Amino acid sequence: MKVNGKLSFHYLVSSFTFKNRSQIKNLFRIIIKKEKHDVSEIKFVFCSDAYLLKINAKFLKHRTLTDVVTFPLSEPDKPLCADVYISIERVRENAQKFHGSFQSELHRVLIHGILHLCGYKDKTQTQKNEMRKLEDYYMNFVSREIL
Repeated sequence: MKVNGKLSFHYLVSSFTFKNRSQIKNLFRIIIKKEKHDVSEIKFVFCSDAYLLKINAKFLKHRTLTDVVTFPLSEPDKPLCADVYISIERVRENAQKFHGSFQSELHRVLIHGILHLCGYKDKTQTQKNEMRKLEDYYMNFVSREIL
């Protein structure tokens, strides 16, 4: 499996820094490998609510704020290639709303985007439950490895 594909972080907001980037990238490669996928290139783009709202409206026809939008660019059964947009404002607000840390909420959103790329959906309640279980599993994995 080609898990050493490129994972990159891009910043469209200036008031944000991401700690442990190399370590996080390696952990995400492990998650993708555990999900039996290869990586070509995944770009994580950190942006504002307004920027992500425009993307959400233009490409998905949704007019609501969201924390993450994932655009798979690869064919099925090919190494993962994608753009994953994350609203830093949503992550901050959700961290407060759910009484968690910003870093933890950021990791959850990033994992959520990766799980979408690995084929998981969250449209039905059953799918949401499965996605949440996997998020929790991988959050525990990431927490153990970073701390």
